[in-house]
Amino acid sequence: MRNFIKKITHPFLKLGLKLFYLKPRKYCYENICIKVHPDVFPPHLTFSTKILLDFIKPLNLKGKTFLELGCGSGIISLLASKKGAIVTATDINRTALNYLDKNAAKNNLLVTIIFSDLFESIPNSTFDYIIINPPYYPKKPKNIKENAWFCGEHFEYFEKLFSQLQDVECKNVFMILSEDCNIEKIKSISNRNNFYLSNIQTIKNNFEANYIFKIVMK
Repeated sequence: MRNFIKKITHPFLKLGLKLFYLKPRKYCYENICIKVHPDVFPPHLTFSTKILLDFIKPLNLKGKTFLELGCGSGIISLLASKKGAIVTATDINRTALNYLDKNAAKNNLLVTIIFSDLFESIPNSTFDYIIINPPYYPKKPKNIKENAWFCGEHFEYFEKLFSQLQDVECKNVFMILSEDCNIEKIKSISNRNNFYLSNIQTIKNNFEANYIFKIVMK
């Protein structure tokens, strides 16, 4: 959402968000229903999760290895599992992973859940699909919850991501970015690490434009 971080500093919106997230909230897609903890990235109030869900819905994932890197609520991983994929979901937010474990059990879906900072603790470096919904605001996160929004003052998240991607074997790596972020800066980091971002889909609404990029090695 355009200038989302700035908007939520407005006193009324800030109070509204605080009240909304006093307890876990339900979120559903394609008959998959989950509970999202207040300390986890909220799919309810942002567009990116729904856009990615719509993106993977038509894909033939049966028998494919699928990684959601930084899974947050994990509903993308659950949809992929429902479609027959062999799914790995990672995050550095242990609360998110604990809730994903419970939500997977409630939906009778199988997901391998790994606590990992990007690719650091993932034993397998070969996947058919990788989906990334990254933090992209340039600010140092103060806590685990803020890691879902802020990529570091100097875009450290992306420096680390593209550096580690060089050792990963996957032809279908997709990342969503908003017009609200510094896309050119992120592209420059990818180029420096021998990747380029190919825009494969643009989704516009009354609030912002979002772009799904395929990350391609040069």
